[in-house]
Amino acid sequence: MAARTKTKVSSKYKTKYRVKNWPAYDFALRERGDLTVWLDEEAICAWKAPPSGRPGGPRKYSDLAIVISLTLRAVFHLPLRQTEGFVASLIGLMGLGLKTPDHTTMSRRSRDVEVPCFAQSGGPLHLVIDSTGLKILGDGEWQSHQHKTSNQRRSWRKLHLGIDGDGYIIASALTDRTVDDACVAISMLEQIEGSIARFTADGAYDSRPMYEALAAAGATDIWIVIPPKKTATVDRRAKMPWRQRNEAIDRIGEIGRRQWRKESGAHQQARAENGMYRYKRIIGDRLRAQHREAQKTEALIAVNIINRMTALGMPESAKIVA
Repeated sequence: MAARTKTKVSSKYKTKYRVKNWPAYDFALRERGDLTVWLDEEAICAWKAPPSGRPGGPRKYSDLAIVISLTLRAVFHLPLRQTEGFVASLIGLMGLGLKTPDHTTMSRRSRDVEVPCFAQSGGPLHLVIDSTGLKILGDGEWQSHQHKTSNQRRSWRKLHLGIDGDGYIIASALTDRTVDDACVAISMLEQIEGSIARFTADGAYDSRPMYEALAAAGATDIWIVIPPKKTATVDRRAKMPWRQRNEAIDRIGEIGRRQWRKESGAHQQARAENGMYRYKRIIGDRLRAQHREAQKTEALIAVNIINRMTALGMPESAKIVA
């Protein structure tokens, strides 16, 4: 059993919260486990693939049929063969004359299937970005440590999530573990529709190209909260929004880094950490697919699942005033 990590903040000074909408949130949690899975008329009509007009044999199943099957697989944590049986039983219960994609078809099509994005967000956004690791292949760390073995195949991918103020994942990317976080975040800005009013991230995103990309996405009035590196220096010739970094460096020198985090609201970066925690609790901490493109599809489908569960209801917390 892993040792419990001790917090640096005394429990006497920790802020306590209370969920204000517990009845509604309790109902939403129960809805997430509802097994009443059904196909609507739109999905039934679009189950078969339309003629492509290309030479060769036509596809039997549309992208929608493959995405539905892979979504059920992710929600119920099923291998591909059990997913095939699950979908077949669902079609049989509904009395539909549809064929079920076999497990080899789902595996092959997952590499190039188009996954529609499900996100509900509008108006000026408060975007919070962070990344986490997802395991792929190989044995776990505990087994390797216990038996003193090194598995060269054991590796992991890095999942980058962009979360808005309502908890929806509005941008995501799956990359190799060696890719720079700031470079990925710049490319993720292209996925976001609408203006960004505030951007919060940790020190890994402290770079001039990141500030310049944010300026292009939100003009010059965007509020950027990124903790500067401890070795950061002030550039007096800088223009907005890079000048915000100078102001942060000066303010940290006056009141200290911990107080600056409270004053600037840098602690709101925890929203991204909460989103990654929810991802791993609901979906898991590893990728089942082995092909790189199939892993990206798996992550996109998982993001859609998290967003749909978020739409059912989220807790509204308030500080408990002593």
